[in-house]
Amino acid sequence: MTTLLRRAVALLALLALLVAAGCGDDDGGSTEAGDGGGGSAEVGAPVTETASDAQKGGELTVLSAGDVDYLDPGKAYYAFSFMVLYPMHMTLYAFEPGNPEEAAPMLADGDAEVSDDGLTVTVKIKDGVRFSPPVDREVTSADVKYAIERAFTKEVTNGYVNSYFANIKGVDAFKKGDADEISGIETPDDLTIVFNLTRGGPLVGALSMPITAPVPKEYAREFDSKNPSTYGENQVTTGPYMLDSYRPGREIVLTRNPNWDGELDPRPAYLDRIVFSEGNDDATVASRQILEGKGMVSGDFPPPPAVIKSTVQGDTKELIQFNPGSGTRWVSMDTTRPPFDDLNVRKAVLAGFDSNAMRLTRGGELIGDIATHMLYPGVSGFEEAGGMEGFGLDFLSNPSGDEELAAEYLRKAGFESGKYEGPPILMVGENAGVDQAAAQVAQRQFEKLGFKVNLRQVPGDTMYTKFCNVPSSDTQVCPNVGWIRDFADPETVLGPTFNGNNIVPENNVNWPELDDPAINKAMDEASALTDPDERARAWADIDRMITEQAPLIPWLWDKFPTIHSTDVQGVNALWNQGSYDLAYTSLAGAGS
Repeated sequence: MTTLLRRAVALLALLALLVAAGCGDDDGGSTEAGDGGGGSAEVGAPVTETASDAQKGGELTVLSAGDVDYLDPGKAYYAFSFMVLYPMHMTLYAFEPGNPEEAAPMLADGDAEVSDDGLTVTVKIKDGVRFSPPVDREVTSADVKYAIERAFTKEVTNGYVNSYFANIKGVDAFKKGDADEISGIETPDDLTIVFNLTRGGPLVGALSMPITAPVPKEYAREFDSKNPSTYGENQVTTGPYMLDSYRPGREIVLTRNPNWDGELDPRPAYLDRIVFSEGNDDATVASRQILEGKGMVSGDFPPPPAVIKSTVQGDTKELIQFNPGSGTRWVSMDTTRPPFDDLNVRKAVLAGFDSNAMRLTRGGELIGDIATHMLYPGVSGFEEAGGMEGFGLDFLSNPSGDEELAAEYLRKAGFESGKYEGPPILMVGENAGVDQAAAQVAQRQFEKLGFKVNLRQVPGDTMYTKFCNVPSSDTQVCPNVGWIRDFADPETVLGPTFNGNNIVPENNVNWPELDDPAINKAMDEASALTDPDERARAWADIDRMITEQAPLIPWLWDKFPTIHSTDVQGVNALWNQGSYDLAYTSLAGAGS
């Protein structure tokens, strides 16, 4: 854990104590946590170790508002989707709950071997790992090769593969259909996979991503022949759990994988059954169910501000955790469509935007800091990019908004009145919980500058898969997008989201569709750097270049709150938006 992240944890605990002691009508009670929640030492501090008395067994219910974006490990790119998928799969490497900085071997049998020139990466995989039924055979390196190759196909359309894996030799020929396989991925034997690269880059870190979970070609090709692939609903797994049933938008059920070998997988996997109950679009009701019930945790939604306040002040304060380094939240504008193809219009929006009002929809200061640029605390390059203060740009200088400065920029854009006078814009946001409120606050921020806003609110998964992640849609503003790094490298924050070369027809996460040749070139050069200090400085410079283009509104550096029932010994995954790591979470007394 970096020094910065340790400081963030300490600051978060202090803030939680202050809120517990000082807000509301009562005195907040004791600031010591109870015995629940895996033994949290301070109110609000994330729990990242399994409780010493954890026992096997039981069923856990995860309440969520929306669905996964995709159930396929080759396509998923939504934090909630990762929460569902990781307990089912053994990726080559994976992050332990309390260490978001360094991935440990999972399917891999030791660290990756990297050649002196950085152009050859060799990974050995464990012997004896088996697929779940109906495949029932041992995993080979060819299964990992196929898993990565399929992510480049039109039937799967992965959102990050071009960011982290495109420098493998033979990728271009494979994508064009000139080759049946990626020549730069070699499998000299059943337990060895070799990646031959055209240049250096973040490949080693990316070997923790879901597309490295093995996929058996002989079984999956039937599903992968369809467009889109239906493998997600029919997948086989190598982790402690397997897919029992999936009813889109309603329920996902995971049960134990009978072929899982706990001697080969470091995760304890206490639970017998995990049920994801979806469609809980009233966050207050869902939060109360969790806090007052048994065997439940929160999934894709944070508790509303009133619930946060009452929980922190009450007798069950140990049931809520605030997770530092949980990412950053943005309001995205489509820079390819009028009026946001005009830089001065975008600067006007940022200048006039009230980020404090947005933060209040989630709970105020306790749940995060106002963002001033794109890299966030805990990510390499953050301090080099100005830290908490940012770059001192005038249009990001007032977190409550500066309407006079916004009017100046609008006049520069040709609106003499200082108000936007063009046609209505389409904004698509979420329809549940605090994200619903945030979308409505964002709407008002645009309207006060003269914009006429047609706000359409839909479930979170629909917002991404049908609107915000599809460049061909008519959506101009997405008020509820956010980002968390894929692994411990600044490229994972800025590369997928702002490099024009990564814009894809669907599952696109470059939401503003920013395609600036100078920024693209700088990213290509920074990606090849291997010295950590040089990488940090280079990506900090890129952060400035992006922020100066005002492609979106960076309004929050998140400390995502999670809640659980009194009998749940919840373990937080700091590497995944502070969600619960379900392969480490347990139920108190489950085995008794």
